[in-house]
Amino acid sequence: MMWPSIALLTFVTLQRLGELMLARRNTAALLARGGREVAADHYPVMVALHAAWIIGLWLLAPGKQVQPFWFLLFIGLQALRLWVLATLKDRWTTRIIVLPGAPLVKSGPYRLLRHPNYAIVIGEIAALPFAFGLPAYAIVFSLFNAAILHVRVKAENAALERAMILK
Repeated sequence: MMWPSIALLTFVTLQRLGELMLARRNTAALLARGGREVAADHYPVMVALHAAWIIGLWLLAPGKQVQPFWFLLFIGLQALRLWVLATLKDRWTTRIIVLPGAPLVKSGPYRLLRHPNYAIVIGEIAALPFAFGLPAYAIVFSLFNAAILHVRVKAENAALERAMILK
């Protein structure tokens, strides 16, 4: 049966497109409020990585049986993603935007982790391919994701420190 894998891929694709629209809206609003983007040079690489991940899954996963454990883990990660979005509200974006004078968010999942969204993305990049029985795919993209997140988290932490809001 192809429909479970197609349904899951459709959900993830539409979710990511919706998040890009939300991020674009929030980025424009943050910039209009005096925010400034930092470390934008790695952003196209990050977008390309995520696009390649989804495109590759569309090429390899249709018709594959969805593994229940990994599917449930992925769904759990979606609940955590919603928690992050609800916590950050209009400050959530896919870019690094520093809003001068704005306090660091320390509620919701940010009480537990400094970068909960990145932890969720790490889980998603691995869990979804595993859900389709694609362990090599999960490992390869996890390694690429680790490389870009190393650059990203370092840049974000530096930006927050420069804004004197990370203590």
